[in-house]
Amino acid sequence: MRHVKYGRCVKCGKTYEAVPDLTTCACGGILDIVYDYDYIKSVFTKETLKNRQNFTMWRYRELLPVEDTTPDPPLRVGWSPLYRADRLAEQLGIARLYVKDDGLNPTASLKDRASAMAVAKAWEAGAKVIACSSTGNAASSLAGNAAAAGFQTYIFVPSRAPKGKVAQLMTFGATVISVQGSYEDTFELSKAAIDRWGWYNRNAAINPYLSEGKKTVALEIMEQLNWEVPDYIAISVGDGCTIAGLWKGLKDLYAIGFIDRLPRLISAQAAGCCPLNRAIAENKPWHPMEENTLADSIAVGVPRNADKALMAIRESNGLVVNVTDEEIMAAQKLLGRTCGVFGEPAGVTGAAGLKKLCEEGKIEKDATVVSVVTGNGLKDVANAIAFCGEPISIPGDMDALLEAFDQRNIHVE
Repeated sequence: MRHVKYGRCVKCGKTYEAVPDLTTCACGGILDIVYDYDYIKSVFTKETLKNRQNFTMWRYRELLPVEDTTPDPPLRVGWSPLYRADRLAEQLGIARLYVKDDGLNPTASLKDRASAMAVAKAWEAGAKVIACSSTGNAASSLAGNAAAAGFQTYIFVPSRAPKGKVAQLMTFGATVISVQGSYEDTFELSKAAIDRWGWYNRNAAINPYLSEGKKTVALEIMEQLNWEVPDYIAISVGDGCTIAGLWKGLKDLYAIGFIDRLPRLISAQAAGCCPLNRAIAENKPWHPMEENTLADSIAVGVPRNADKALMAIRESNGLVVNVTDEEIMAAQKLLGRTCGVFGEPAGVTGAAGLKKLCEEGKIEKDATVVSVVTGNGLKDVANAIAFCGEPISIPGDMDALLEAFDQRNIHVE
């Protein structure tokens, strides 16, 4: 890969050749993929993108760590819509708001970006099996992307994983191991199994290429905004890989001169599980927390990508905000009713955090903000129904309808 220099440890700085099965540093630190930006600038321009018809994450191949000969994986990942959300912006009291709906990826979450990258690198590594642990979305995204590419998968999920996500896994043909314990228990078992059988590792805290897939959400946002940098980008945070990837993508664009400044990140976590935000707020090392939130995709008490995530928040002079489950579900309804976007609880946590910061007066009135919805609401319909209520159920006659409207105080004009 002419455009890739090496992998570098974010802890000790040791460098490694960027081979397809690259994992962690000998010191235990996570690696960062380092590019030759001078070379990239010589072969990649904004004009290149204008003339490119590949509207997937792979339109940015010059900024991705794949060989020229590696084919695009089969599923159409990326180029999700960026909606201008004027009605919601008015309610929040800010000048401009955009909503990036990544729940419209093939398996309905942003994590398809990482899994597509895992498939590409597994091809390069000559692997036949890919495995991971996940709270749900990484699992279903891996299962779907791997199935389309012909890989066998072994996937470890905590027993609390929503049935919608487990249904995806089973439909995609994965061998699913439901672990009776926390995400930490699930991760450790998957790691031991991967080490034992030598499967290709899709765990984001071990495989440095996955953040490179996730960073494409930042590349798309900036291109869709015609390279005009917003003041803030809000995103939900669990393991830390997504916010780290978002920041890496922004820094890549800045390094090659596609953007002239960097936005501030908003790290939104569930109040019942916020070890990274707590570390920032207290200016202390992070410590494990219990996983007390219905937002299962970010219920990570022991974040495995903490170093990169904390670095992203600090380097961007970012804001941290913790939201209750009630605030998360209120944001789900608000997004649905003002934007027509249905996000799962973890997927709308960024929007919930933005709403809270606006209410606290911490976002300037003239600010431009992007809120990333990381997963689709159909992943977890049980919580949506619990908070929005059941539909009106009546016999098929007008008298019953009128009575039901009267009982619910519905006035039809």
